[in-house]
Amino acid sequence: MKLQRHGTIACLALATALAVSACGSDNNEPTEASAAGSTPATDCATGTINAQGSSAQKNAVDEWRKAYQQKCTGSTINYEPSGSGAGIQAFIAGTADFAGSDSSLKDDEQPKADAKCPGGAAIHLPMVIGPVAVVYNVSGLDDLQLKPATLAKIFAGKITKWDDAAIKADNPSATLPSATIQTVHRSDESGTTDNFTDFLTRTAGADWTFGKGKAWKAPGGTGAAKSDGVASAVKQAEGSISYVEMSYAENGGLKMAKIGNGAGEFAELTPESAGKTIAGAQVTGEGDDLKMSIDFNTREPGAYPIVLVTYEIVCSKGLAADKLALVKGFLGHAASTEGQAELTELGYAPLPESVRGKVEAAVRALA
Repeated sequence: MKLQRHGTIACLALATALAVSACGSDNNEPTEASAAGSTPATDCATGTINAQGSSAQKNAVDEWRKAYQQKCTGSTINYEPSGSGAGIQAFIAGTADFAGSDSSLKDDEQPKADAKCPGGAAIHLPMVIGPVAVVYNVSGLDDLQLKPATLAKIFAGKITKWDDAAIKADNPSATLPSATIQTVHRSDESGTTDNFTDFLTRTAGADWTFGKGKAWKAPGGTGAAKSDGVASAVKQAEGSISYVEMSYAENGGLKMAKIGNGAGEFAELTPESAGKTIAGAQVTGEGDDLKMSIDFNTREPGAYPIVLVTYEIVCSKGLAADKLALVKGFLGHAASTEGQAELTELGYAPLPESVRGKVEAAVRALA
C-alpha cells in the first residue's frame, strides 16, 4: 500500500500556501518556478552537520537529505538511526547537532539538554507523523482484529496461543491456529516503544501494568534492534507479532492488524484513519517548543489510535556559528510544504498545516 493511493492524504496536510524565502547561499539560485511562487526556494548553506536518533524517521530523513544535498552543493547532512534514547544522549553529550526522538525529553533530560544551548533551550519540533502498525506473521490469518486489552495481554505474556478465547472474541469469523504466539519488541531504547507502551497504559487499564517508557519492561518475548530489525524478525518467524512504524511494515510486506479505538470500532491503519487521530492532537509546549499530546482513546469514528510524532530536538539559541545556517536550512526544508509532501510515498503522513506552519516559524527563529 502506498500513501499516494489515498487522495485524502492531501487533507492531512491542509497546505494552502507555500512559504517562500530567499536562498541563503550563492550555491543555488531559486528556479523560475520558485521565483514565481509555485515551489518554495531552499535556504542553502554549506558545511557538515551530524545528527542521530529515531530509526522511525530514518526513511524520511534520508529523503530530505537527498533532496537538500542535491539542491545545495557543499552541504553534508549525516544521520545515524541509533534510536531515540541514543540520539538524546548524543545531543546532551554535544556529539549531535540535533536529535531525532519519537518521544519528548524526560524531566531529568530537559535541563541537561538545555545546558547545551547557551542563551536558549532545547526545543521539540515535530517533523514526522508515523503511524505505528501492529504487525504479525500467521499463515492463513489475513484480517486480524485486536482490542487494546487483548493486545496488552499478548505482550504481557498472559495470552500465549493464537486460538485464545480473547483473540477468538475479537475475531469471531476467523480460523485461528493453535500455535504459540511469539512476541517481538525493541531491544534498544526506542520512542516507538515509548509510544506503544503509552498507548497500552492509557487504553488497556489493568491488563497492562508495566507502564510506559523507551525501554521494554514486560517479561518474555524476543528483542530486536531498531525498526528494521523488528520488521525482519517478524517476517522470519511464523506466529510472531510486534509493533513497528507503518513505513517499515509496508516496506517489509507485513500484515497489519486492525486495532480497537475509543469509539468501539476496529480501525484499519490507513493515512485517512491515522489522520483522524492526528487531527485531535494538541500542542502542549510553550512558544517555539512544540511538544504534542495525542489522544490514544480517540472516539473519532474510523480513527486508528496508535500514532507517534517524531521530533527534532534542537537548540532554540546557542547553535554553533558554523552549524546554524545548515541546521536552519535543512530543518527548514523538512518543515516546508515541499519537504512534507516528500513523505507521502514513504509510509508517513504529512504534518497538519496548523502544526507545519508553527514548526517552520520555529526553525526560522533558531539562533
